[in-house]
Amino acid sequence: MSLTPSGPPETVLDPEEPALVAALVEAGQVRAAVAEVAARWPRSLDAWAQLGDLGRDPIERYACYRVGYHRGLDRLRASGWRGSGFVRWAHPTNRGFLRALAGLAATAGEIGERDEQERCELFLRQLDPSWPPSDVG
Repeated sequence: MSLTPSGPPETVLDPEEPALVAALVEAGQVRAAVAEVAARWPRSLDAWAQLGDLGRDPIERYACYRVGYHRGLDRLRASGWRGSGFVRWAHPTNRGFLRALAGLAATAGEIGERDEQERCELFLRQLDPSWPPSDVG
């Protein structure tokens, strides 16, 4: 975590380990292969976000994004985040968490959890005031 000269502190998550990154690249867009990566590295935010993207239905996507979101909160806290401050998309290491949170917002809306959808969307804008980035996906 670092203090910015003008505003709240900014948290940048540590990168995922190289073996995990390589395994996700190798898994590609194959759901079963990404699930194996998530099982091997259950703390991987990128794996959970990608697994959410590949979910077979809204409930499976919601569950994967929720795991990524909660694992992300744990990683943020371990990195010094205290419940407020920026976690920006501009830092690639933050993207797994932000993708999981954005996916959680979208799938919450799909299953009728409008209040959760709104909370997640607000949280995204608080974490990164320029949300949504043009290259989200």
